[in-house]
Amino acid sequence: MRWAALTLALAAPATLPALAQLDSTAEVDKLERSWQRLDRELRALDALIPPEPEPIPNRFEPAPPLPQSLLKPNAAPTGTLAPGATAAPIPLALPDAEQLQAGAIKSLSLDQALAIAFNNNPELRAQRERVAAALAELQAAMGTYWPRISAYAEGSTGQNSNNMNVPTGNDTLNGIPVMSKNGLLDSKNQPTDGPFYTPAGGGAYYNGTDNLGEAGLEIDYALIDFARTPLVQAARANLEQQRNRYGNQLRRLQLDVSEAYYGLQRADQNVRIQDAAVQNDLVILQDTLDMQIAGLVPRLDVMRRRAIEASDQEVLIQAMADRAIARRRLAVVLNLNPEITPSASDPIVPMPDWPLDLEASLLAAYRGNPELEAILAAREALAKRSDAVAAQLLPKLSLFGNAGTYGINEQMYNVIPKNGGCCGTAINTVSNNSGYDWALGLSLQWLLFDAGTTSGQARALDRLAAASAQDYAAMRNAIRLRLESAFFNHEASLAKLASARRGVASAIEAFRDVRLRYQTGLSSELDLSITQERLISSLVQRLDAAVDVNITYAQLLRELLPVPLDPNAPFTPQLTYTASPNP
Repeated sequence: MRWAALTLALAAPATLPALAQLDSTAEVDKLERSWQRLDRELRALDALIPPEPEPIPNRFEPAPPLPQSLLKPNAAPTGTLAPGATAAPIPLALPDAEQLQAGAIKSLSLDQALAIAFNNNPELRAQRERVAAALAELQAAMGTYWPRISAYAEGSTGQNSNNMNVPTGNDTLNGIPVMSKNGLLDSKNQPTDGPFYTPAGGGAYYNGTDNLGEAGLEIDYALIDFARTPLVQAARANLEQQRNRYGNQLRRLQLDVSEAYYGLQRADQNVRIQDAAVQNDLVILQDTLDMQIAGLVPRLDVMRRRAIEASDQEVLIQAMADRAIARRRLAVVLNLNPEITPSASDPIVPMPDWPLDLEASLLAAYRGNPELEAILAAREALAKRSDAVAAQLLPKLSLFGNAGTYGINEQMYNVIPKNGGCCGTAINTVSNNSGYDWALGLSLQWLLFDAGTTSGQARALDRLAAASAQDYAAMRNAIRLRLESAFFNHEASLAKLASARRGVASAIEAFRDVRLRYQTGLSSELDLSITQERLISSLVQRLDAAVDVNITYAQLLRELLPVPLDPNAPFTPQLTYTASPNP
């Protein structure tokens, strides 16, 4: 009732003759008091709104131009994206100001976007590296079945100082002449000291230099190692886990690209709808102004049309901002160079009906699902690691061997005998010594006690394996929820699209009729506004339904998309699903 009174008050100049026809002065006074009360309420409502920093523009001024900050990112594409411009930027580089300012808008299809994403996406590239790392770990574990052979070489030099003292002589050692005093006769048959005679208390001082070099081969081979096989099996399970994660990453990436591309299509079409609405507002506003001048419509119609045009322009501005964001979101998923902004070139074509029923879709989604297989592989890896840790308590038998050669050069200088000398008169100041050696044997290692450290580590891994079983159950439920949500939404989107198409057709005809009736004075501006709003809403609903059909189809495809698990295997994106004849 208040808004009806407000409408009547705004139209007061046109209704004064009608008020003059009122017979009762009391009714006029009552209506006047109602207007005054409404005016007080509106003033109180305005007092709750903070004042604007700028004065309110004249309501007869033309609409301001769109912000330049939105016009540039919403510009039309300058061509298609060339194959040479799709390379990913350097991972550790940041864009500079010149790259950010020299933006170019290029159009591309969904197939092109998928191909670029599979090559450029950083998350997928990182997963490829993880698969390669897991393969290298498996190869390293397989190497433990073979002996380790290594070569060694060593060389050194050093100096030493020696001070020798012999407290007891050696002339009493069985009377050996070479160690006795007067033990040998010279050429004149005179007794002389033996060449190795050392008197009691004798000694010597000398400096020496030693040069040593040796080289050889070593072999180490574990004959019995109960931890070796579980470690290899754990590494193989880890490789399977990373490969399944790669397959799941492919599925998720295709969905991300599809959702980003379909979202950009929605944003593009929404800008066209809202722009058409604003253009139509201007045409109707001009018609209303002409009709007001001719005295066919009241001033209220003009004010209402101006308010509608301003409101639709706000919606258009927001739609342009949404399109700029959608373009950048797609560029981020594709990991394009910072100076390139993508634009969607494909028209919006709804996907067909999903070829499987709900039960068949669920069974196909569970069969060979990379997410579930990755959890099983992780559980297997934990179990094998637990076996490997427990095997450390068992004996380990190894074969070892080495063979090599060596050489020693020893030099003595500053030899000074003391108290009759030491070690005889034959002192070799330079000597060389060389030879070879080898060894072969078995080594047994058996851990007997470690205060429960090893068994505790094995129990921890067993607990983690048990937890992964619950992760499997949670993922199984999540997959079902995702698939059922996508399935029901896809069915609903198809039904809504059929209804939206009928609604658009009826809304277009209704808008044509009401506009002609308004121009001829057979309908009010309020009917025109309601019909126009219904038409715009119908167009947006049809757009949302068509895009939702494609998005929900992509969500269903994400659960059943056949993908390779080997990063080196070729992969062609598949936008539609073909049911297998032998499920």
